[in-house]
Amino acid sequence: MADRLLFSKTGRAKYISHLDLMRTFQRAFARAKIPIKHTEGFHPHPFVSIALPLSVGYSSECEILEFDLLERTSHGEVPERLTAAMPEGIVVRECYPAQRKLKELAYLNYIMNFDYPEGRPQESEPAMEELLGRESLVIQKKSNKAQKGYTEVDLIPLIRSWRVECQSDTMTVDLVLSAQNPGLNPELIRAAFCQSYPDLAPDFVTFHRRAALDAEGGLFR
Repeated sequence: MADRLLFSKTGRAKYISHLDLMRTFQRAFARAKIPIKHTEGFHPHPFVSIALPLSVGYSSECEILEFDLLERTSHGEVPERLTAAMPEGIVVRECYPAQRKLKELAYLNYIMNFDYPEGRPQESEPAMEELLGRESLVIQKKSNKAQKGYTEVDLIPLIRSWRVECQSDTMTVDLVLSAQNPGLNPELIRAAFCQSYPDLAPDFVTFHRRAALDAEGGLFR
């Protein structure tokens, strides 16, 4: 049975790319002297796999990494030892046996924050509610495989739930989105909003992945 880590990626660490993050974990396991399974061949390296790679610039508190723990290292001692070997912003929160298949990871909970430093337009809240409340929201998504260079995707069926909360200078959108087959990146919702309401486009947008969920909406581990 494989093993899993639940880890967070925040602060400056959110700018570490997927491939660099995997290399970081490989080195961290070695520095922490935690024995894990290696690939076979002339140049074996520690085998790690990160489920549903996070976009660069996004923060998260629910990233999942799979690996195979060897020898008699207990799951309980891995988080502290491994976190000590990681760069700032990456914290290993749990280590446990993988008992569920990754295909059961059905949804991801994102927090999308629109910042308006000079004051949020009052029209932004009803505009976002109108956009997410549509029966259909078809956008063009780049695709190297498509003859036209893009495919058309309806975002609405990929949104399980949403909620909008506003302050004087921010608009926060709490989203539960399809995780895979197909998955929905919240960046596409931001782009659709700015295209539909260009006068309400924010100065900055941040994205945070808060929870991985199963088909029933429960936490996935």
